Amino acid sequence: MNAALVKPDPKLDLVLEREIDVPVELVWQAWTTPDSIKHWFCPKPWSVTACKIDLRPGGVFSTVMRSPEGQEFPNVACYLEIVPQRRLIFTDTLLPGFRPSPKPFFTGALLLEPTANGTRYTAIAIHGDEATRKQHEDMGFHHGWGTVLDQLVAHIKASKR
Repeated sequence: MNAALVKPDPKLDLVLEREIDVPVELVWQAWTTPDSIKHWFCPKPWSVTACKIDLRPGGVFSTVMRSPEGQEFPNVACYLEIVPQRRLIFTDTLLPGFRPSPKPFFTGALLLEPTANGTRYTAIAIHGDEATRKQHEDMGFHHGWGTVLDQLVAHIKASKR
């Protein structure tokens, strides 16, 4: 793809941007390794019980999230673009192999940029309409994705020890 990502539209998109004190290479590894995803990808006390990654355009990115009550929520997405250590774009609008999804929700864009002290981390949730964006925001996007980013950083730091 390698096309420029459209500028986020506040009516349709949610953005989390932060500078974190871990290197881009380790953030990329955390996002592209199934065993790593299981440690940080959803806010605790939720957990990830399964993760599959086929890191190529059209490849699968799937997780199963488990609630504290034990209910499981499978999520299946398709990678659209992979620029190692810079950009990862995936969507549940398409399933693996670029098959249309019966229940699309959002497209995710992870943008990484090295900084003097670590990584400029930008996560964008791109929605097809304002109602879906609002639903995602009401689900706790900012708090949840911020918590997950904190967990990602903590996991990376713990793994370096």
